[in-house]
Amino acid sequence: MRAALALARRGLGDVWPNPAVGCVLVRDGVVGRGWTQAGGRPHAETEALKRAGTAARGATAYVSLEPCSHHGKTPPCADALIGAGIARVVAATVDPDPRVSGQGLAKLEAAGISVESGLLREEADALNAGFFLRVREGRPLVTLKIATSLDGRIATHRGESRWITGEAARARAHAMRAGHDAVLIGSGTAIADDPMLDVRLPGYEAARRVRVVVDGRLRVPLTARLVRTAREYPTWFVVRADVEPARAKVLADCGVELVYLPPDANGNLAPVDIAKALGARGLTRVLLEGGSRLAGAFLQAGLVDRLVRFGAGIALGGDGIPALAAFGVDRLADAPRFSRLETAECGEDVLETWTRPT
Repeated sequence: MRAALALARRGLGDVWPNPAVGCVLVRDGVVGRGWTQAGGRPHAETEALKRAGTAARGATAYVSLEPCSHHGKTPPCADALIGAGIARVVAATVDPDPRVSGQGLAKLEAAGISVESGLLREEADALNAGFFLRVREGRPLVTLKIATSLDGRIATHRGESRWITGEAARARAHAMRAGHDAVLIGSGTAIADDPMLDVRLPGYEAARRVRVVVDGRLRVPLTARLVRTAREYPTWFVVRADVEPARAKVLADCGVELVYLPPDANGNLAPVDIAKALGARGLTRVLLEGGSRLAGAFLQAGLVDRLVRFGAGIALGGDGIPALAAFGVDRLADAPRFSRLETAECGEDVLETWTRPT
C-alpha cells in the first residue's frame, strides 16, 4: 500500500478534478503498477491492469482509494477489476464522492471478490485531502507558502524581496508548485513582482499549473508576463462582476479566462467566494503565494489548510513589509492556530510545515 500511495503522489497537480490514485497488483510478486494519468484518466486501476495483462487473474489489488463504481468519462474501475479476475482488493480509504462512497467496494464484494479497507487510511486521506474538500465543501485545499526574514518580513520597506531565501528553498518552493493544481496570488503581487508562476525545475518543463490572480478591478497591466503568456499557460483572473466590459474583453482576447464574482458589502472579493469558484472549476489543491493582504484575508476566513514557511537568517526591521496584512485579531483565542507537521533544514534556511487542526 505504501507503494500505491507513492505512485498516487505522482499525479498530484496533474489529475484534477479527479483524485490522485495509485494501484499495485500482487501475485507472487508485483505484476502491475499504475497511477492516475494527466487529466484524470486513465485511472490507476486501468493502468495497472493493462501492464499486468493476464497475470492480473487471481492477484490482490492494493489501491490508495476505493475503486469507482460509476460511469464517467471512463468505465467503472470496479468493473475492470472484476473483469480481470482480481481475487482480492485492499483499499486504503473510501471515496466520499456520493457517486461512489462505498458502492465500489460493495460491487466488488457482490462479485465474490474479497475486500478490505482502512489500511494506511490517514496517509491516504492526507494525500487526497484537496479532492475530499472539494467533494464535501466545494472548495480546494489551500496551502499558504511564505518566505520570511527572522522578524516575519517578506520585503524591505522599499519592496525589495529577491532573494530573502536561498537557492535550495526556492527549488523546494517550485517543487511545491508542481504538486498543486494552481498557484494563487493577488493583483498587488502580480504588479510588484511581475511573476511567471511557472515550475522551473529540471524534468518539469511541460508542467502547466493554472495561474490565478485575484484582480477585482483589473489593475494588472496588459504588459505583465502573466498576461503576455496566457496562451501558453492556463491563466485565470478572478474579477468583480461589474468590471469594465471593454477591459475584460481585451484580457480575454489575450487568452486570460475571467472568473466573475459579486463583490461583498465593502467592494472586495470574499475569500470564501474565491475558494468556491475555484472548486467549482475542478481545482483540488491551490498554492497561495501572496501577497500579504490576500494571505491575511484567507487566514481570517479560516481557509488556509496548510501553512509552509521558509525562514531565512536575515532581519529586515519593523519598517519591512510584513508577511500578513492586519486582520483584526483582538484576542489570542481568536487567532488562527496550526499544528506543526515538520521542521527541516533547506540549505541555509529553515522549512516549517503546519496544518490547521480538524
